[in-house]
Amino acid sequence: MELTSFIPIAYDPIYRLPLPENHRFPMEKYELLPQQLLLEGTCEPSDFFTPIKVAIENVLRIHNKEYVTRLINLNLNTREIRNIGFPLTKKLVERELIIAGGTIMGCEKALKKGIAMNIAGGTHHAFQDRGEAFCLLNDQAIAAQYLLDQKKASQILILDLDVHQGNGTAAIFKSNPKIFTLSVHGAKNYPFQKEKSDLDVALEDDTGDKKYLDKIKKIIPALIDNIKPDFIFYLSGVDVLGTDKTG
Repeated sequence: MELTSFIPIAYDPIYRLPLPENHRFPMEKYELLPQQLLLEGTCEPSDFFTPIKVAIENVLRIHNKEYVTRLINLNLNTREIRNIGFPLTKKLVERELIIAGGTIMGCEKALKKGIAMNIAGGTHHAFQDRGEAFCLLNDQAIAAQYLLDQKKASQILILDLDVHQGNGTAAIFKSNPKIFTLSVHGAKNYPFQKEKSDLDVALEDDTGDKKYLDKIKKIIPALIDNIKPDFIFYLSGVDVLGTDKTG
């Protein structure tokens, strides 16, 4: 019998949260991605696992207690909610806790399997004390700290190839030598006031495929050889595509 490759993938229907009509965030992608993976035969139903909510004590290792308390109680002010970009509801907060839980569960599975994925992971604009740009809690930061706390990793690389700089992640780990943050992003794209990652690679608009790939092929292997991470988080933002309206 031929064995198929198995890649654990976190997915929950809550990932697609109903939004007001004409909202600019493409929430439907979280429902369509698993369907496409199954349709093209890349994955099988057994590849997907249902994540559970992250423990609050793990959230508080990264995020300010006062912010987390107000978030859970839906007590953010109008400006904070506007900066997040989503209507603040209990369902939204539950969704964020499940996303972060899925990333931690994915870490545990990756330690056994070598790789795991989260359909809705990568909320890299969330800072310690605030949410921003559709990100309320920083799932990769929470999971990275979890690995360090549990002594399941000692040197971590967060490789962020989203077209937008991982500003929240950069700020959270700016003084942590055990976590190296690399962000390859659009120089003129959001956020317009950048944070300082351990390594930032800012590319101009309309950078072509060859130049882009040559750049990351030059940087990433050398960086891995240099810092020798025992765990890598890869934030694979597809908004680097030329057809993406935010890219």
